Order: sequence, then structure tokens, then C-alpha cells
Amino acid sequence: MAPKMPLKVAVLCSHRAPGLVSLLNADAHRGTDYEIVCCLSSSETFAEEVRVERRGVPCIAHSIRAFCAARGTSITDLGARVAYDTATLDLLKPFSPDLLVLDGYLLLLTDPVLERFDSRIINIHHSDLLLRNEIGGPRYPGLRAVRDALLAGETETRATAHIVTARLDDGPVLLRSWPFAAPPVVAWALAHGATDVFRAAAWAHQEWMLRSAWEPMLERVLDLAVHAFDRPGRRLDPAATGRWALAADGALTPDGVMANVEW
Repeated sequence: MAPKMPLKVAVLCSHRAPGLVSLLNADAHRGTDYEIVCCLSSSETFAEEVRVERRGVPCIAHSIRAFCAARGTSITDLGARVAYDTATLDLLKPFSPDLLVLDGYLLLLTDPVLERFDSRIINIHHSDLLLRNEIGGPRYPGLRAVRDALLAGETETRATAHIVTARLDDGPVLLRSWPFAAPPVVAWALAHGATDVFRAAAWAHQEWMLRSAWEPMLERVLDLAVHAFDRPGRRLDPAATGRWALAADGALTPDGVMANVEW
């Protein structure tokens, strides 16, 4: 029997790739179960680029602003976004990735990437995607999820790893982090109309999550993906990966809340 080849993973980021350097430093499964074959950024550069390259991962600059400016349009032009994603696929092609991981990637993916990597894209999002709104969608999607959750009076936040679909932050959940308690200063700032204090507290809370949870979330969700890709079809299936809760000490347990959620 031929030896199993490592899962080829391409990371997509924007201004930063939270947890990636720590993952490259510490995860013993890298190089055996999976390999990070490249890191593509939607910016000219990203905060961890030099350290990522020093650890043997090729970095690709694919600036959305430069791409759109060269075509005389803006980054809000969805037509340009489709062309941009088509170019993304061309840049990824030499690396033949099996799986895409969005790590601080700030752009919505469009059909070319979603179709090429159907059920093979994972995103880590800084809110609890099991919290749903009145029409059944995620209560706190998007880039300002932490701020929105704290503004709404949530007493804690969680990070979530999920399979990416065309619906923003609404694909099947694979893994949730431990809770991060809202700091008391948030309630004080809201009660006193201290918007500057609230913004600072929300930023600090989000940084706490990014710096604490992203590396273990990346490590654990890649481990889940590796085992799911052993199965026929080479697509991520929540029934194959299971649905898990990650504790602050790194322990995984079946997530009882997720057991009752249909996607």
C-alpha cells in the first residue's frame, strides 16, 4: 500500500494571519498529516509574512486594491471580485491544495473559488455561530462580530471554525472555542456613553481571542480535516469530522449544543 500523502493546505489571509506562525512552530502533525503549501494574502503584505516565509511556506501577494485599480474599478465591484477570485485560483494552482483555510481573510469568496473548493474551505470566525437571529441566520456575522456581540449585551464570546458556503459565516460548524468572558468595563462604557472606552475594550477583547484561540483552533480543525479526508469524496462532511468544543487547555469534547443544530 502506498504511504498516505500529507493533506495540502493553502492559507488565505489579509492584513494578518492570526495563529499561523505558532502553528508552524509547534504542531507536530505538520509535514506528516498535513502541509501548509502556501499563504496567499489579499494585501500587498501581511504582518507575519517574513516569519511565515522563514518557516518554509511560500507567501503570495494578491492585493485586491491593486487588482481593482489596474482595472479602473473598486473593491466593491462584484464583477471585479469574480475576476479576482479566478486569478486567485490561477495563483493557487501550482500548489495543488486539497483544502483552503481562511485565517483573517477579509473578503467574501465568490463562485469560482466556492465551486472549485466546494466543501473544502474552512474559516475561523470570531463569534459563536450557533447563536441565531430571528430568521435563523448567524446572530453576529461579519468583521465586527465581537463589537456587535458586546454591544448587544452578550456576557461571553467564542470563536467558531466552520465550512464556508455562499452564505456569510453560515456554513456548518465544526469546532467552537471556550468562552471569553466580556470585561466589566464594557457594561460601564455602555452605561456611561463612553464610546471611546467601548471601542478600546471591544478591540482588546477581539485581540484576546485572536491571540489565544486561533492557533489551537487551526491545529484542531486541521486534525479534524485530515481524518475526514481519509473518507471517499475528499470533501468535508460534518458527519465525518464530528462537532467539537475546544477547551482552553486544548481538550476536545463533543459539542452537545451543536448536536441539535441542523445545517
